[in-house]
Amino acid sequence: MNQEELKNKISEIKDKLESIEQPLENRMYLTCKAENNYDISKFLFEDVKARFVTVTGIDAEHCFEVLYHFSYDQTSCVITVKAIISDRENPSIESITSILPAAEWIEREIHDVLGIDFKNHPNMRRLILSDDWPEGVYPLRKEIKK
Repeated sequence: MNQEELKNKISEIKDKLESIEQPLENRMYLTCKAENNYDISKFLFEDVKARFVTVTGIDAEHCFEVLYHFSYDQTSCVITVKAIISDRENPSIESITSILPAAEWIEREIHDVLGIDFKNHPNMRRLILSDDWPEGVYPLRKEIKK
C-alpha cells in the first residue's frame, strides 16, 4: 500500500481519533483518548501491518501522554499514536502487551518513572528503579524537585 492508501486505511478508525496530523509525508500523529489506544494500536499492527517500534511517556502540562510508535516500512512512514491521559491523580491506560509482547519492558519502565498504570499488563513489577525506591515517587514527574 502506498502513502495515500495508508492514509485512507487509517481514516477507517477516525471515529476513535481526536486528530490526525501529518507534518511530513512520512510522519503521522494520531491523537486519541487513552481508552481508544488499545484498539488503534491493534488496528495498526494487525490490519495495517505496521511494525511496533517503542513507547514514550511524557508528563505534559495538564495530562500524561503515552506515545506508541509504529513504522510502516513499505513507505518509510512513522506513525505515532499519542494517547492522552487526563487523570493526573490515577493515570492509567490499557497495556498493549496482549497483542504486542515486545511492549512489556518499556511499559514497565514508563510505570517506574512516571507512575502510569498499564491495565492488564502481565508483569507490572519494577524494572529500572531499585526495590527500596519509595512507593509513589516517580522521578520523571514534573513535581519532583531535581
